[in-house]
Amino acid sequence: MSARDLIYGEAELDSQEEDESFDEETGEVRRKARGVNGTNGHFDDSSEEEDDDDDEEAAAAVRKDFIVEDEEEPEERERRRRERKKRRREEREEEEAGLDEEDLDLIGEANPDFERRAPSQPKLKRLKRGHKEDRDVQRRRGVDDIFDSDEEGEDDFRNQRQSHRADPRNLQDEFADFIEEDFDDRDGVVDDDDADVARPVGRTYTDIREAAGLDEVALEDMREAFGDGNDYDWALDIQDREEDGEQRLLDSEDPEALAKGLELKDVFEPSQLAERLLTDEDNDIRAADVPERFQVARKPFKDLVLTAEQFKEESVWISTRIWDQKKKKMDPDLKDHFRKAVAKVLEFMVVDEYEVPFIFQHRKDYIIHGERRAITPDPDNPGAPDHEMKAVKLLEQSELWKIFELDLKFRALIEKRNALSDTYKKLQDTAEFRDEIFEEMLPAADTIEELQDVQDYLHFQHASRLADLAALNASSATNGVHRRPGSSKALFERIRNSNVYGLVRAFGITADAFAQNALKQGRRQFTEDPSDRPDDLADKDHIMNPPDYTSGAQCLRAAKAMFVEEIFVSPKMRKVMRQEYYIDGVIDCFRTDKGLRRIDENHPYYDFKYLRNQPIREFGARPDLFLKMIRAEEEGLVEIKIRLDNAESFKKKLYGEIESDNFSEIADAWNRERRDVLDMALLKLNKTMARLVKENLKTGCEDEVALRCREEFSRRIDQAPYKPKGMQLGTVPKVLAISNGAGAFNRDAVCWAYVDDDARVLDNGKFTDLFIGDPDRGQSDGVDVERLVKIVEYREPDVIALSGWSAETRKLYKVLEEIIERKDLRAKVFDADDPGRTDRLEIVIVNDEVARLYQTSPRAAMEHPGFAPLTNYCVALAKYLQNPLKEYAALSKDVISINMDPAQSYVPQEKIFKQLETAMVDMINIVGVNINDAVVDPLIANFLPYVCGLGPRKAQQLLKVINLNGGTVANRAELVGDSDQQRLGAVGPRVWSNCSSFLYIEFDASEQDSDYLDNTRVHPEDYDLGRKMAADALELDEEDIEAETSENGPGAIVRKLVRDEQQDKVNDLILEEYAEQLEKNFNQKKRATLENIRAELQTPYEELRSHFALLSSEEIFTMFTGETRESLHEGMVVPISIKKVGEDYIEARMDCGIEGTVAAIEISSRPDVLPKHLFQQFQTVQAKITYLNRKTLAAGFSLREEELRIPERKDYDRIPGEWDDSQERADKESMKEKNDVSGRTQRVVKHPLFRPFNHAQAQEFLGSQARGDVVIRPSSKGEDHLAVTWKVSDNIYQHIDVLELGKSGQFSSGGAYKVGGKYTYTDLDEMIVNHVKAMAKKVDEIMMFEKYQNGTKAETGMFLLPPPPTFACLFPSIKSLT
Repeated sequence: MSARDLIYGEAELDSQEEDESFDEETGEVRRKARGVNGTNGHFDDSSEEEDDDDDEEAAAAVRKDFIVEDEEEPEERERRRRERKKRRREEREEEEAGLDEEDLDLIGEANPDFERRAPSQPKLKRLKRGHKEDRDVQRRRGVDDIFDSDEEGEDDFRNQRQSHRADPRNLQDEFADFIEEDFDDRDGVVDDDDADVARPVGRTYTDIREAAGLDEVALEDMREAFGDGNDYDWALDIQDREEDGEQRLLDSEDPEALAKGLELKDVFEPSQLAERLLTDEDNDIRAADVPERFQVARKPFKDLVLTAEQFKEESVWISTRIWDQKKKKMDPDLKDHFRKAVAKVLEFMVVDEYEVPFIFQHRKDYIIHGERRAITPDPDNPGAPDHEMKAVKLLEQSELWKIFELDLKFRALIEKRNALSDTYKKLQDTAEFRDEIFEEMLPAADTIEELQDVQDYLHFQHASRLADLAALNASSATNGVHRRPGSSKALFERIRNSNVYGLVRAFGITADAFAQNALKQGRRQFTEDPSDRPDDLADKDHIMNPPDYTSGAQCLRAAKAMFVEEIFVSPKMRKVMRQEYYIDGVIDCFRTDKGLRRIDENHPYYDFKYLRNQPIREFGARPDLFLKMIRAEEEGLVEIKIRLDNAESFKKKLYGEIESDNFSEIADAWNRERRDVLDMALLKLNKTMARLVKENLKTGCEDEVALRCREEFSRRIDQAPYKPKGMQLGTVPKVLAISNGAGAFNRDAVCWAYVDDDARVLDNGKFTDLFIGDPDRGQSDGVDVERLVKIVEYREPDVIALSGWSAETRKLYKVLEEIIERKDLRAKVFDADDPGRTDRLEIVIVNDEVARLYQTSPRAAMEHPGFAPLTNYCVALAKYLQNPLKEYAALSKDVISINMDPAQSYVPQEKIFKQLETAMVDMINIVGVNINDAVVDPLIANFLPYVCGLGPRKAQQLLKVINLNGGTVANRAELVGDSDQQRLGAVGPRVWSNCSSFLYIEFDASEQDSDYLDNTRVHPEDYDLGRKMAADALELDEEDIEAETSENGPGAIVRKLVRDEQQDKVNDLILEEYAEQLEKNFNQKKRATLENIRAELQTPYEELRSHFALLSSEEIFTMFTGETRESLHEGMVVPISIKKVGEDYIEARMDCGIEGTVAAIEISSRPDVLPKHLFQQFQTVQAKITYLNRKTLAAGFSLREEELRIPERKDYDRIPGEWDDSQERADKESMKEKNDVSGRTQRVVKHPLFRPFNHAQAQEFLGSQARGDVVIRPSSKGEDHLAVTWKVSDNIYQHIDVLELGKSGQFSSGGAYKVGGKYTYTDLDEMIVNHVKAMAKKVDEIMMFEKYQNGTKAETGMFLLPPPPTFACLFPSIKSLT
């Protein structure tokens, strides 16, 4: 046993039941004996006495497999069991009642008179050897064992890691029987270090009231809110019985069931177990030696096995779909090589079960095509090669993920095809028949849509047979694809079995033959005309089928309906229609009556309000537009219609395929009937195709937007840490982060945090007086300027990180720049030639999307419980600058809340997260994970679920087993276990092959077992190649190699290369010869692998990420203001708040925080009137933006009325014919006349915020606006009333009734405005600023408060409830594992 086994993070108790026992008569605690004969082989402690109690002897006998005769009566045994149960319950209640220092501190936060306890002083401890009892008895597996591995040794390790709360009745050291205390015998005083380790005295409920100042009422409220801790007494009672050796009763309803121990699923809800990945299915995933992502993705197809023919078909199926997207960018001559590459990648995924990162890193040679091309010899260099190699990458890494996705789709295709094939075979078993159309179309169907067509055909054509088959075996006969025939199918079945079907045959061509003509496949099928007219033939006796059909007209209608349905369900005809729609289909968008009012020119949906004749193929480049149209249709604002652009010409072409070529009166009559049939069939087909095309187009647009999100996310995580000057890429900087958040500079506090290069927060604070003085005017610097200088000089940060979410942050940036310049603050430049070199300290404006999520997150509260949210924000800025990838990985599923694309909100979150996850997997496997750091650092452990072959479940298992093995990994081979070294296997061989090269162990030259290659991207399967290259670089012969390896192990050659600093010699090796020999002798392509080995031998795990990306001016503008180029630009009319009125200028501020000026010429068209006579301070007015600097956040405005009257005109790039201008003009005219809802004349108020809305329309309009935005609208209370609607929060609006006073006429505005009967304002702007905006500001303050909960009443109630008991609270034996 090592020290690591005894110490794990902090001192923890061993199990109390192993250290103590109770005298069954007196209840006194006595110590158990531990001697040299124990499992640990430790000597007896001098402070412990041997106990010869009968129960101890009985327990020892049981451990030796003896049977102890029970000499007690049943009544006595039951009495003693009840006493033990009562003692345990009392101990638990007292233990739960006790509060430690942290509990008292938390309670004291709400009590102003509470004084925080002073921390106890540390004292010295001397560790002694731990102990454990004999465990030869085989225990039943129950809740305590739910996480146990089958391997030996886990129980011992877990018991060493348990910790129990101290006895609340007396001061008890957590290391009782584990740590010997050093006392000063001379003065009787305990060492100060001991007081720090000992847990404080437990307290009863009386102690709680005394310590926290709670009375009985407050204590009762606390019990009601957080419970009394007895919710799981029933489970604890069962556990007590099991500990006493009793078994659970058998289920009376299942007498054959075996008695089993209490399990987690018996105690916790399935949703709780699923959330923590503790279900049986999760355990199966952990145990299976298959990459976790493969298991999860292929779960629906786990029983599907592809045949060799299907596997070949799949490679062609996938390569065809990817090639169609790449053929414009690649040489057509590479098509065959591309197909072979796809087939090989598919083999790696399906047969070898390698994940994408492994294939891209270690099978790269199979996705690269190399050609040897002759070159002109160089006469000046006779030894130069006469050829060169040209390599072309056939597949990108993102396309490997596409292959994986298409593999899943193909499996779904095969599964459905197999099901249909089985159904058809069973039909043939019950009735002798053959359907040539089905047998032809089933293997030819290569999409789910085409298979669905075949299935519809089968259920239509053989409805009666399927009904008979279902009657024989309703559950399994049809393999899950049978559907009960509906009434319409029964009708068509009667027609098919009647004489009327002869009239269907009389049409002279079958539906399949007609569809074959339309597809232009095979030989043309000609239509034959009967000898009778349609009506005459229908009246004949051999056609009549009384009593169902008693007239010729009925027979003809039935025959036409049957023929229409046959054309409609024909798989070939549907294929014709589908192809035509994708080639010539167009989309029209029509506004609804609801959309007429709600979609105005400022609405985001106005871009397609009158869109017409938009080709379907154009939406591939504009997926966001179609997704917005779908959202608008879901909201009932527009209606999307899909049709064929050339419908009439297409119909005429089909007429020619179904009509006969004869010229006669009979032929004309039959052709008219055929055209009628085709018209009816096309109506049904158009309706079905429009729906299917819309669904497919929506899915394709969602996939395209999700891929765009992936590309953007890949760009954001492809950032190395900010590089200090003079250091290598990948070096972590020391960061001083500063931010004012949303506060006003020099009015609100500025928070800061210093984070060192180990990501530790060493210092933090606030600045309240940070400004540069003006010596010329006698103004001195703010007191915090000197503080900042001292912090920089003492901490020596490499960079200052700055960010915020207000335009005021720009002022803070300028002040910091000036302080750095005036005070000459400098940072060290790491220069080997000039160790004392420094450079001006740099300020970096950091992307704060992660920091905004972190500042109020549970993770921030756990890591820094005493920090203010803005301080947490600064911490996150610093850590983002140090390692963006680590911060994004820590977000887990919350990363979906970060906006990657404007259309992201229109795509299901699951689809977005799936793409973001693949991007994270790619990048983390490029960077690699130090497995030993991941064991001790939770933030690095966040990387493990994304490692190739792993996932959340296997990552948990990996960490658990590593801890069981001692907490460290010496080499990669240990991960699969080593029985000689008593190492448990953390992963199986197949998962290990996937993940081993992406988990690295730092090389330690002082450790003999440390392998240099374990610190590289070289896969263990290629270690021999690396060692061979090292030996050749050192020019060692076979004898030298054998001598070196026999003495120092297989890694000795590489160690020697590194020790002698001869890594550069590998550049002299000719890798072409190595690659040729490997391919010739072993049929392995390793050219790219050899290059990778050469690079890793020189620089192991070199930083391959791009340099830290500085934000552009546009990105900073959006981050500080919340505005984009579309939402704020020159020419817009916006409300501004006047800050200062000068003699010839006005200073103003927009709602987004941008400040600007109004020049004298732009104030008014009357130069003789002074500005102060027209405007006053704090007044809100409408202004037009004449100038906007997005870098400096400065603007210019115009208040001239003639400028404000010129409406903003948006430039639309529309193709003629794609916009219904006439409908647009007609709608605008109708909106001007009258209100469509009330029918009365529309009230118009001359104010930019006025809208002719009712309350529902106002809410709809404000739904996409920011919090605090306002709409002024007509009121239903009369002509002297107005209504003001403002957005309080999402889906929360307030409607304010405003009474107009002093109106001179029906349509005039009031001279004053009264709100609520007591607040009067002179104009609407004053009312909005002083009433509505004032309330909005209070709402912002409330929502920014740290204790604000953004949820429903029910969710807030759940937040106030006590957290559900963890597994560790209920079952101490598994605490360390959960």
